[in-house]
Amino acid sequence: MKKAYVRWILAIIITVSAAIYQRLTGPTYPLTGRILTDNGEINYTLKRSHGGEGDHFVEIMIPDTACNAQLIYKRYKTDDEWTKKQMWRDGNFLRGQLPHQPPAGKLEYYIKIEKKEQQWLAPADKTVITRFKGAVPVSVLLPHALLMFIAMFLSNLTALEALAKTKAVFIFSLLTTFFLLIGGMILGPIVQNYAFGEYWTGIPHGWDLTDNKTLFGFIAWLIALFVVWKYEAKAFSRWMAVIAAIILLAVFSIPHSTMGSEFDYTKMEVVTGD
Repeated sequence: MKKAYVRWILAIIITVSAAIYQRLTGPTYPLTGRILTDNGEINYTLKRSHGGEGDHFVEIMIPDTACNAQLIYKRYKTDDEWTKKQMWRDGNFLRGQLPHQPPAGKLEYYIKIEKKEQQWLAPADKTVITRFKGAVPVSVLLPHALLMFIAMFLSNLTALEALAKTKAVFIFSLLTTFFLLIGGMILGPIVQNYAFGEYWTGIPHGWDLTDNKTLFGFIAWLIALFVVWKYEAKAFSRWMAVIAAIILLAVFSIPHSTMGSEFDYTKMEVVTGD
């Protein structure tokens, strides 16, 4: 096990980097930007996800009291007229709220800022889309996230052990598959049901990439586990572990919630894959 610690450190770096990339590129990660005005910059961070009951609150920091703003929104993918609501001042902030939507419902919105004859939009060239979801208990969400992180770490570590030709490939393959089973295939659907009222929206029921990438990653590791167990002494069995790890890393680099559950206001039901 010479230099085993190097493989562990490298596996941690790969896993953390992939997690950060997935988080920062996801469609529900807050949208940030800035506006240049005659009185300096206006920096904003607009949320794109709302969990639990109640309305979705939107705020923007504008200390200049000569400015006022409107929150302009409508239901996503509908022909609704735009609704305009005046934002109220609370110290250095202007605040507004979007009405609560059913799980997987989406609203698109933007902010119009005005000062005398001048006006600015946040964001300037597009709308912000925020998705509503049910509250997921911490007792379910935390184990799911933790076990998935451990599974990713073990997957990367197994690949490095395989490349180093150590004897730990089988046990780490077994652990990877086990954590994927519990964290992804069992707890994942439970989280999905709390958030959107459906346990599974992947194949064959839909094209939710969050569910499907979990499924593909799990299948890849099931195959790798069988090959490593059956042909552990063969060189190609180690390469199956490497291939499974690459597949899992690739699918989990897909931004979270891409092509996820979405409430169709025309059908009044949750759909996926759009």
